[in-house]
Amino acid sequence: MAHQDESRAEAAELPAHVTPRRVVIVGGGFAGLFAARALRRAPVAVTLLDRRSHHLFQPLLYQCAAGILSEGQIAQPLRAVLRRHHNVSCLLAEATDVDAGARVVHARRPDGSELALPYDDLIVAVGMRQSYFGHDEFAEHAPGMKTLNDALDIRRRLYRAFEMAETAADPEERRQWLTFALVGGGPTGVELAGQIREIAGHTLDREFRTINPAEARVLLFEGSDEVLGAFGRPLTQRAARTLESLGVELRLGTRVTGVDAHGLDVLDRDGTTTRFAARTVLWTAGVEAPPIAAALARATGAQTDRAGRIAVQPDLTLPGHPEIRVTGDVMGLDRLPGLAEVAMQTGAYAGRHVRHSVEGRKKKPRPFRYLDLGSAAYICRGRAVVKVGRLHLSGFLGWLVWLLIHLAFLTGFRSRIGAVLSWSVVFASGARRERAFGTPEGPAAGKG
Repeated sequence: MAHQDESRAEAAELPAHVTPRRVVIVGGGFAGLFAARALRRAPVAVTLLDRRSHHLFQPLLYQCAAGILSEGQIAQPLRAVLRRHHNVSCLLAEATDVDAGARVVHARRPDGSELALPYDDLIVAVGMRQSYFGHDEFAEHAPGMKTLNDALDIRRRLYRAFEMAETAADPEERRQWLTFALVGGGPTGVELAGQIREIAGHTLDREFRTINPAEARVLLFEGSDEVLGAFGRPLTQRAARTLESLGVELRLGTRVTGVDAHGLDVLDRDGTTTRFAARTVLWTAGVEAPPIAAALARATGAQTDRAGRIAVQPDLTLPGHPEIRVTGDVMGLDRLPGLAEVAMQTGAYAGRHVRHSVEGRKKKPRPFRYLDLGSAAYICRGRAVVKVGRLHLSGFLGWLVWLLIHLAFLTGFRSRIGAVLSWSVVFASGARRERAFGTPEGPAAGKG
């Protein structure tokens, strides 16, 4: 109650006849959430716009897909997360365009109706989406992992593959169902590859009568010469050795040229194309900006890179539009990595400077400076790699640091407690409780 009374008192500071400054935040991910939190005590009216009603802890999506964590442990309703922020209104809609001259964001509600949201300050925090490098037709057979729906779809494909292999009469079909191909050797690809091997070797042990899940084949395709390239040579080599010890087959220096329901075609560095039969193909190879980023760039004349990231000034504003700030993954500044920490820090920075502007501070904001808190990737039980500045950790110690990092950033006390309990069960026994999956109906039901 004390928090509520304090917030209401702050909101009541403005005279009744004064309209508060309108701040629209597009995106409810880490950047949008931290921007809203930074504005909690500001005399502004905040509208947080997102096409989903929840805030997603995206770094743990693969654990939802693998059956370790439930949806509720990595996704929290935005209204619940921001319930004490009485100057914030959450709106379920997708931003479709920006009129920079009139200062209006156009959006579409789930029922197709249109909205026009006027703003005095605009914070764009829309993140990135999966990229298939011009081959969007691959998406039907090789889902990415950017949303909660993606994770649940991948969970269905993974566990269903073992069920289909169990009843397959033809040995070749059985081998195809027991072959899993992952495209992309970044953190998500590495983490998923390790999880599939753990599922096959431990979780499903002695559960089937016809097949031996441990015989499942996991292929990891990467275009460069190493996995986890951003972690530096020592950690990439350790990660590669760990994956190979788990039974993951690394196919480096390769490019996928075709994907269908029965496998993928891969071009290696000597120009040879090889066909790999696999009923489950997962795509973790690239990202691109959503359409609203291109619309904003057109409306403001901002520059974008090949992936659609918007070039910003050192204070995260757009040239000629000091009222518009771009944050998180969709922001192109100093080649910062697409990490949750970058999104959190840029969102908080943007929110603070809007607050300072409203409060009448005349001092020019300092340029944004990213505090590098490191990178981490979980490979399997008791093994992870962590890079914090010059400190490189791997194995069990890296795994402990990985646990602490993710517990610290999980949104909500209930999420932390639930994650600890789920991890304890999985790490102690290999069992996974979150293995339920739905079955698609109709013509697509037979596809991988």
